Amino acid sequence: MANTYFGFKEFMVYQEHCAMKVCTDACLFGAWLADKVQTGALGEIKSALDIGLGTGVLSLMLAQKCDAVIDGVEIDELTIRQALSNFRTSPWEKRLNVFHQTIQRFMPAQSYNLVFSNPPFFEQHLKSSDSKRNLALHSEELKLDELVTSADRLLKPTGHFAVLLSYAKTAAFIRMAGDHGLFLHDSVTVKQTPAHQPFRSMLLFGKTQVSAPGSTTIIIKEGDEYTAPFATLLEDYYINL
Repeated sequence: MANTYFGFKEFMVYQEHCAMKVCTDACLFGAWLADKVQTGALGEIKSALDIGLGTGVLSLMLAQKCDAVIDGVEIDELTIRQALSNFRTSPWEKRLNVFHQTIQRFMPAQSYNLVFSNPPFFEQHLKSSDSKRNLALHSEELKLDELVTSADRLLKPTGHFAVLLSYAKTAAFIRMAGDHGLFLHDSVTVKQTPAHQPFRSMLLFGKTQVSAPGSTTIIIKEGDEYTAPFATLLEDYYINL
């Protein structure tokens, strides 16, 4: 049974009512994105949107590193309550907002400097008997093309869109994003160990084309130890680093 909470250095994430628990690849994605924001690589970020809020861990990781107002959209009621609780016990409660609705119908008053998402991975794969987990893992409620369309609609002209994906979907997603006017700026391939095949991609898009998008690989562990690139990104978050 998964732990009912996950402790970070500056905040706590409770997750007993969320189908998808805090996981290593999501934490890496949150830390990578927060690092880009903190270092100014994405320009000034005053507003950000988390599509598929879940526990709120990505928004909390970003809030720790910047002063942006962050909105989160989520469709599951119990998950919404969990995220709200996690936000209220954090130091950044006043900058974190939650909206209970589908992204397809989300009509905010303003567009965003940054849109980010850890969307469903397993479109057309076998489902489990847990309906909440199915909703979180499978793509029936939010198709990837709808995610791209929503990101394009909600971004400022100079904004950026970041997404964590199953590695197998990377090439198709990049083509799909390009068809909607979102062009790859940076990509990170994620491997569990040097011996493993890639299993996740962290992708960053913008509305302007770049001649040479960034491309790197991060390996999470070598032997029993986290690698230096992983540890550097997560050292401000993980208690044991």
